[in-house]
Amino acid sequence: MAAPPASRNDFEIAIVCALPLEYDAVCHLVDEFWDEDYGRAAGDPNIYTNGRVGAFNIVIVLLSGMGKVKATSATASLRSSYPNLELALVTGICGGVPMTGAGKELVLGDVVISNTVVQYDLGRRYPNEFETKNTLNDSLGRPALHIQNLVVTFKTSRGLQLLEGRAASHLETLQSRQLDEDEAANYDYPGAESDHLYPTSYLHKHYLTDACRECNGGPGAVCNASRKISCRELGCDVQQRVPRKRLQDSERLRVPRVLVGRLGSGDTVLKSGEDRDRIAKEHDLIAFEMEGAGAWDEIPCIIVKGICDYADSHKNKNWQNFAAATAASVAKALVEKYPRTDKSSNSSHTLDRTMQPVSNTNLRAPSSDVCRILAYDRNENFIPRPDINSKLDRLLPFNSDEFHTAALWGLGGSG
Repeated sequence: MAAPPASRNDFEIAIVCALPLEYDAVCHLVDEFWDEDYGRAAGDPNIYTNGRVGAFNIVIVLLSGMGKVKATSATASLRSSYPNLELALVTGICGGVPMTGAGKELVLGDVVISNTVVQYDLGRRYPNEFETKNTLNDSLGRPALHIQNLVVTFKTSRGLQLLEGRAASHLETLQSRQLDEDEAANYDYPGAESDHLYPTSYLHKHYLTDACRECNGGPGAVCNASRKISCRELGCDVQQRVPRKRLQDSERLRVPRVLVGRLGSGDTVLKSGEDRDRIAKEHDLIAFEMEGAGAWDEIPCIIVKGICDYADSHKNKNWQNFAAATAASVAKALVEKYPRTDKSSNSSHTLDRTMQPVSNTNLRAPSSDVCRILAYDRNENFIPRPDINSKLDRLLPFNSDEFHTAALWGLGGSG
């Protein structure tokens, strides 16, 4: 057994999950848990699970809910409590694009890895269209160089083969552990016969009965009740299902296939095949998820998600556990491929033992030729809030003769 880390500063990798079922799948593949209470920084509301995967100390955080805001808040606090993190994996489930722009066929249980994240729901709504904000200030930044260098290896035949091979081994371990521990969650492959894809125009609605006036009201009419009923109960025609070439090899489907590409991230649970295909084509996306954009600019991260549905009206929860398991398996394989970084001889983990409070009695106001406000170009798109602006003018020391220290902090971007 490896020795537990001395402090939070010795943790290098984080795993972020939005749902309990995602968290459970990840925890099944942790090699060792650390029982020590490493605490958290002041003001950090997160609850952490600490352990080891391979050679790395990892910290796992479960968000209090789905969406970008939850992810932004949690990862900002995560970074304050674990300042030496080099990589965060946002791991869980997502909706997949059945056929990518490059002609790749995706099926349920496949795992997608991000090389870019697009906020497809950030923009302006006009009477006849939605315009996505894609200016430099509105777009998410490029991944850090060490993230780019790692992800690009999974676009090579050898790198992808090694990753998928290790992930298959981890998935088998997870499934056997489930049997040993008699877990309620079922991580087994649900079967190709349960992988249903319908044409984008074929809606999930009542087909067996004429009693539903709303569903019979027109081609696009759907009642609320039908959204909670299975395809079998509604009578969705099996003859309408889109044939998939990859589903013919059921044995190969039991192990995860990995695809690297652009992921769409938004606060919307997408349940429309037509919207899925339109947005995917516009932004060249391979999958849709809800947390990546929130974490992307807060911490160096990679999104690793298992496809549990096709983001259409026929989606259900039958594949969520298996998709969470395949994502967790790929995440562990990815951690094992992450290179170790040499530690400096004066490692920062000693700072928390040596830093002492400093008295401010000797502080002097800086001279006017040293302290000044840097003028940034005016943002023509800025929308002023007069009450907030006037309060800032009163509180900040820019026009004061007295010496003050102030920090103004706010979330980047909007939303």
